[in-house]
Amino acid sequence: MTNRATRTALIVIGVVALLIGLLFAGQGANLIPGSSMTGDRTWLYIGAALAVVGVVLLVLALRRRRPGP
Repeated sequence: MTNRATRTALIVIGVVALLIGLLFAGQGANLIPGSSMTGDRTWLYIGAALAVVGVVLLVLALRRRRPGP
């Protein structure tokens, strides 16, 4: 994998993880109805953790690297 391909993959995975994490957290917090996850605090915590993982992946992918010597 090239550096550009790795960066693109991290961005895509990070965005997907962030969005799914927000969805899970919203359902766990009873903000998004219509699922067996709605109102279950377990999903709030799982979603929050997944969203944090997504943000970390995005930060890693988007940070600028210093040019080497």
